[in-house]
Amino acid sequence: MAGKAGLLPFGEGMSAQAEKDTRMRFEHTNRPGFLLGLVDFFTAGLFFLFYMQYGGVQDEIDEILGRRTQRYRVAYLLGIPTLFLYTLVWMARIAEELKAKAVALGVPGPYTSYRHMFGWNVYGLLLAGPAVATKRFFDTLNKVERELNRRNEI
Repeated sequence: MAGKAGLLPFGEGMSAQAEKDTRMRFEHTNRPGFLLGLVDFFTAGLFFLFYMQYGGVQDEIDEILGRRTQRYRVAYLLGIPTLFLYTLVWMARIAEELKAKAVALGVPGPYTSYRHMFGWNVYGLLLAGPAVATKRFFDTLNKVERELNRRNEI
């Protein structure tokens, strides 16, 4: 009975937590950033209201940065009276923290950054700039997640 998987008596074999720790921590390490940015741009940010929460991105960012970040939905709502400047600054700050984590892990660039996120969203607005900025953001996020999966650490 002890040799068959799933039939171990209570207390024998791997604990549920130990088994969870041996699997990949981040399952979505190949998100298509440009496409996500394009969809988000054409839905005026409404797409990310759902994707950040239900796609698991917000929780993954929290885990990578080691702290609970402000929820995207709050940043979005605070962005409405500021013509989404607040939301842009929030995203740019997260991008800069993500870049710092990528550098600390030794992940090869190019990285997202505050300047990159802000610049593409402001100056490239008419040329699919938000999609370019979001692509770089998700490229960096994907690389960091793959590296953390490889190291199996946070």
